[in-house]
Amino acid sequence: MSKITIAIDGYSSCGKSTLAKALASHLHYAYADSGAMYRCVTLYALRKGVIKDGSFMPEEIIKLLPKIKLSFEFNSQTKASDTFLNGENVEKEIRQMIVSENVSQVSAIHEVRVQMIAIQRELGKNGGIVMDGRDIGSNVFPDAELKIFMTSDSDIRTQRRFDEYKTKGQHVSFNDVKVNLLNRDYEDTHRKEDPLVQAQDAIVLDNSDLTREQQLEYVVKLIHDLTLSAS
Repeated sequence: MSKITIAIDGYSSCGKSTLAKALASHLHYAYADSGAMYRCVTLYALRKGVIKDGSFMPEEIIKLLPKIKLSFEFNSQTKASDTFLNGENVEKEIRQMIVSENVSQVSAIHEVRVQMIAIQRELGKNGGIVMDGRDIGSNVFPDAELKIFMTSDSDIRTQRRFDEYKTKGQHVSFNDVKVNLLNRDYEDTHRKEDPLVQAQDAIVLDNSDLTREQQLEYVVKLIHDLTLSAS
């Protein structure tokens, strides 16, 4: 079987990127973090002042799009891909709380989605890629050979994100993290442009009680079974 396309969708802080990176490494596939793309647009808009103090200007964000160049590069130390915005490594900066608080609104802008989806489809046109996000299986790669829809208990997701912030030295309260996470869930599932939905042929993976190793093992078996059925 030739290299396939693997689409992973799901709620915020379900570990989509963790699973996608592990799969890409295991399969020797390319990995693309679609959420990081929208975070880069958000970061750029914040830097340019078109998102400031609660003020959100979609038309100004759209004007910035031609100036945004995105790329991913493998980091030999972390064994993962870093995200670059106009040649600058912004992997840490795009994970800050201020970006998380605004990224759902940015990702709901039609023109932003059109540009990001075009980049994503170009990256995955030859297969051999794992991509995670909110609309990968339902919109970006509707013909992906394997689609995973991830979910997890909201308190467990909050704890994961809270621990991530602590590890990075960012001081936020557990409650603030949970409010942000639940707000993102609502915005992602109710936005007009390509909302978060479970594709009809997606396999649901609830990892509330699974270790990283267990969920990787589970999906690798799915791929193995898929390969056998296609041979």
